[in-house]
Amino acid sequence: MLALSADSPWVYLASQSPRRRELLAQWGIRAELLLPDADEDAEALEAVRPREWPSRYVQRVTRHKLDAALARLQRRGWPDGPVLCADTTVALGRQILGKPASKADARRMLQALSGQRHQVLTAVALAHRGQVWQALSRSEVEFGPWSAADIRRYVDSGEPMGKAGAYAIQGAAGLFVKRIRGSHSGIVGLPAYETAQLLRAAGLRLL
Repeated sequence: MLALSADSPWVYLASQSPRRRELLAQWGIRAELLLPDADEDAEALEAVRPREWPSRYVQRVTRHKLDAALARLQRRGWPDGPVLCADTTVALGRQILGKPASKADARRMLQALSGQRHQVLTAVALAHRGQVWQALSRSEVEFGPWSAADIRRYVDSGEPMGKAGAYAIQGAAGLFVKRIRGSHSGIVGLPAYETAQLLRAAGLRLL
């Protein structure tokens, strides 16, 4: 991991995902968390509209999260700075698999993904000095078969909760991944290449 100096590039990160913050740190970027206030209904932003395509959904949600974060920054009176948002969704065909609402929901998702190929879509949006940049990462993941016992043990571990598609590729679910095509960091939650493109466009100095 790169050492962060006082003049390291930095962003406001409007995400509760520790994985996104860890990835930024690995790339030498300091993240100041810009999280929702207690009275903000962050979950409402993730509601799926009828007949919405997964790619359209994840980009729309990310832009709404960015707008909410910019309003939050202004409301708090914090110093100006680049604001970064991202959202990840798993798509099985046109079916959007978001964060499981319960253990039963997580089991249902994993049963559907078992032995199948699916897409992982991560949208990224960055705002700085009145401009907005956006990007979309598409990756394909193929799972081998999961037995009912595999799924039960994995769900009971608690790892699927709070994860799109009910799994984390960097965790135990990685043991069932036959192959991926695309961005591993995008599957984790923040695509390296696309994020770097946005940060450079906003004038941040990267390696």
